[in-house]
Amino acid sequence: MTYPYPIIAREGWPHVAVSVAAALAIGWFAGWWWSIPFWIAVVFVLQFFRDPPREIPGTERTVVSPADGRIVAVERTEDPYLKRDARKVSVFMNVFNVHANRSPVDGEVKDRWYSAGAFLNAALDKASRENERNALWLRTPGGADVTCVQIAGLVARRILCDAKAGDRLARGQRFGFIRFGSRVDVYLPLGATLKVELGQKVYCGATVVAEL
Repeated sequence: MTYPYPIIAREGWPHVAVSVAAALAIGWFAGWWWSIPFWIAVVFVLQFFRDPPREIPGTERTVVSPADGRIVAVERTEDPYLKRDARKVSVFMNVFNVHANRSPVDGEVKDRWYSAGAFLNAALDKASRENERNALWLRTPGGADVTCVQIAGLVARRILCDAKAGDRLARGQRFGFIRFGSRVDVYLPLGATLKVELGQKVYCGATVVAEL
């Protein structure tokens, strides 16, 4: 989706409406002092579902972060979807991060896989293998294959993905959302030059993760 669009993600509109209605109802019937906790809840919902515009850096060889959060894994491993050796970069999102997800590269969606699973703490490495997840296989204009995996977390119970096989995504284009704490893994070709390190804070669509 391109801008302009509301900076509160559309996935959050029902939650915002319900929380505001509850705060107003409590204020009207029980008194405004009693409604203060409900207005605090409104503020939390608004910050959780915020989706600010981002300046997208780089060229068609650039890989940007698919999520806001902290880098919790930078390693060589097997891509479980394309069955190849790959470089894996994992971003953990806590409840205070923006939870919209953006395409890490310019590319065509070659396939999509959904796997039901557990809801372990998404900061744990085994969450990549055991949690509920949704994976996109992206092929760049230069022919590089990139796998982007949305992973549910301990309290995240809903992975939303608008992309499907045959779609073309621009680098930094919004394609999905995960509600509450969660994780996104990116599997890159071994020849990719990584630009991030363990523990680094990254921003969805704005931080360069690697160059292909």
